[in-house]
Amino acid sequence: MTEKALRLGTRRSKLAMSQSGQVAEEVRRITGRPVELVEITTYGDTSREHLAQIGGTGVFVAALRDALLAGEVDFAVHSLKDLPTEQPAGLTLAAIPRREDPRDVLVARDGLTFAELPDGARVGTGSPRRMAQLNAYARNHGMRIETVPIRGNVDTRIGYVRSGELDAVVLAAAGLNRIGRISEVTDFLPVDVVLPAPGQGALAIECPSADAELIATLAELDDPYTRAAVTAERSLLAALEAGCSAPVGALADLLGDGQDVHEMRLRGVVGTTDGFALVQLSTTGPVPTSYDEAMALGRELAADMLAKGAAGLMGERAL
Repeated sequence: MTEKALRLGTRRSKLAMSQSGQVAEEVRRITGRPVELVEITTYGDTSREHLAQIGGTGVFVAALRDALLAGEVDFAVHSLKDLPTEQPAGLTLAAIPRREDPRDVLVARDGLTFAELPDGARVGTGSPRRMAQLNAYARNHGMRIETVPIRGNVDTRIGYVRSGELDAVVLAAAGLNRIGRISEVTDFLPVDVVLPAPGQGALAIECPSADAELIATLAELDDPYTRAAVTAERSLLAALEAGCSAPVGALADLLGDGQDVHEMRLRGVVGTTDGFALVQLSTTGPVPTSYDEAMALGRELAADMLAKGAAGLMGERAL
């Protein structure tokens, strides 16, 4: 007798379906059970407003979480950077698999890199975080660009470049990797130029807290180093009291040689979208061995950033 299929809740976008499909294959492998993708439309998918206008926080995950709590699906896959930092009662982050490339990338006309963009180039992005850092870098390096707010899926965004409406768009490397379109990238933006969103490149697998058996099964997909890194990044975001669409970048990476990994460095940035003001700091500590240690690393850096005036950069001017 065939076992009952596990129901995996996912957004309907091509990217969400691709990454959820990859998780489904892994769950099939470790359980031997069929996994059915259940497509769910979220508010963020249907709204045409820019993320900064609709708040961003939770707009891509609320409907999935509602389906979990209602028992309509057994588990759900999210892009971790879309998750609010506060975990809701009744749900557990059962697994955070190994992270994809966290960097942002440029897709530009004529194969141009960021440094090669013409004077006054129009660069599309829906992210205040990217706008703040790109404008700051351009200003500090004698470049003149115009950042243009855009929305839409990958095809829509790259379509603005192909049609000549924009000179370039900025996207996440992880998303393009997952849908097999990384070859269209014309420049990988170093994290020294643009820090990614907290949790960028990582997935979150969430299920009801009461399902201990499923939690234990999904935990086999968890990567402890990725979990420690994104926990520190999200702790920074929470301590700054900033939402998913705020102009905040963060990246925790491991320091060491080969197998000898002994420290974690956490970098954070907050800025105004015009690039006139940035607070960018880092801290280094032992690799966290617990949730509390990872949280402490993020809170420590957030406190330093707030002392440097970070709170004043996340108000109306930043949006």
